[in-house]
Amino acid sequence: MMLPALGETAIPPRVRLVLALSISLLIYIVVRSLLPSMPETVVGLFMVIIGEVLVGIMIGTAIRLFVAALHVAGNIIAMNTGLAVAMAFDPVQGVQSAIMGTFLTLMGTTLIFVLDLHHMMIAGMHDSYYLFPIGQAVNMSDFAQLIIDVVARSFLLGVQISAPFIVYAILFNVGLGLLARLMPQLQVFFIALPLNIIMGFVIMLLVIAAMMAWYVQALEENISLFVR
Repeated sequence: MMLPALGETAIPPRVRLVLALSISLLIYIVVRSLLPSMPETVVGLFMVIIGEVLVGIMIGTAIRLFVAALHVAGNIIAMNTGLAVAMAFDPVQGVQSAIMGTFLTLMGTTLIFVLDLHHMMIAGMHDSYYLFPIGQAVNMSDFAQLIIDVVARSFLLGVQISAPFIVYAILFNVGLGLLARLMPQLQVFFIALPLNIIMGFVIMLLVIAAMMAWYVQALEENISLFVR
């Protein structure tokens, strides 16, 4: 439900349900020796289920928030290249987003499957039974601190990924300001807008490989927090 790539809303619900049941069955077969005996009361069983749901939401939310780094980077790039008004539906975020952000998030989701990072997510589900034994109380303060750290690292990564475009935008706008002062009769806006878009695509062509490699490495490190 929460994991990126495996739990996207664009995937038909029946497909997601089949994936959830299949993965649950496979993990149960492997970790059933770690499962405690069935609680004697309905209240005890309910508390165990609630605890497991909280652990699952914690892991899925931590990874999902980190994926938002591409959304942040895409919006920063769009604002700095004149593409902020070009909107498209982002199936990863489930909302309208700048087309550059949609492009990056879709590419990031594709790379998760291409590089088998979804296998690490499934391994994290398995290893969660060692990291968070069933019946152990969930420390909500640690969970809150984890979410704060993930949000901070996600935003930082988004800014770092879009750093070339931020530098380019500063130099470009300073140059336009000087040109406007030197030649007031020149229609700077009509010249700048198409040039800004073209240069944005050129820079994207040059740095897209490094951007996505950096993102994938950071995502792998974040997922590895839940893998033994």
